[in-house]
Amino acid sequence: MNLRRTLVIAANVFREVIRDRVLYLILLFLLFMLAAVRLLPELSAMTESKIIRDVGLAAMSLLGLVVTVFVGTGLVNKEIEKRTVLVLMTKPISRIEFIVGKHWGLSAVLAVLVTAMTAIYVAILTANQIPFPLPSILISSFFLWLMLSLMTAVAILFGVFTSSLLATLLTFTVFLMGSASANLVALGTQSKNPTIETITRNLYLILPDLSRLDLKNQAVYGLLPSPELLLQNALYAVLYIILLLAIATVIFARRQF
Repeated sequence: MNLRRTLVIAANVFREVIRDRVLYLILLFLLFMLAAVRLLPELSAMTESKIIRDVGLAAMSLLGLVVTVFVGTGLVNKEIEKRTVLVLMTKPISRIEFIVGKHWGLSAVLAVLVTAMTAIYVAILTANQIPFPLPSILISSFFLWLMLSLMTAVAILFGVFTSSLLATLLTFTVFLMGSASANLVALGTQSKNPTIETITRNLYLILPDLSRLDLKNQAVYGLLPSPELLLQNALYAVLYIILLLAIATVIFARRQF
């Protein structure tokens, strides 16, 4: 894989997504946080501050997921449907450079988006004298970016061999099931049915365990896993991304255009 060509593809994706006004979501997040601070009922000082911290982190996750799913599923699929992929494939660009470049480009956009939203979040909490654990919030934001980058790989994988609509639905499904995958095993165990237990156990092994990367609930209280576990979870995300991109590359390479 040629790093320079991959970075060129990533830069083109970055510029294209920025032109699609994705970063207007930053303004939307700002308005949401300002409204939350002003409109949430003052049940008590402690309750109000917790609600604002919770909804802010939840809004960051939701907006990031929207960009990931709706943009990510079209990164490759759009090139296939418009047949522009035929032009790209005539150039000295390998399939893996094409797939990885697309992933890096959107991941860079998501990094900008998450960084900007985190800065807004911290600034508004500080301006309103709402206490928050800054180190935990920053770590949670980094793992949010990791989770969105992983979901970008999922979206690209589905976009390689399905329509944009189906890829979007499948990506949302993986997100929902991956967020609850840790509970699937417990659900299967409680069912006392060997077949259901096997199915839920296999789903847990196949689906990404997104609960490893979702730290917002712990971050609000300043409670995070140990550094060793955080490192393991980060490596888990990176390895899962590499696996998904490898599968996407193999499928893309076998497609006839």
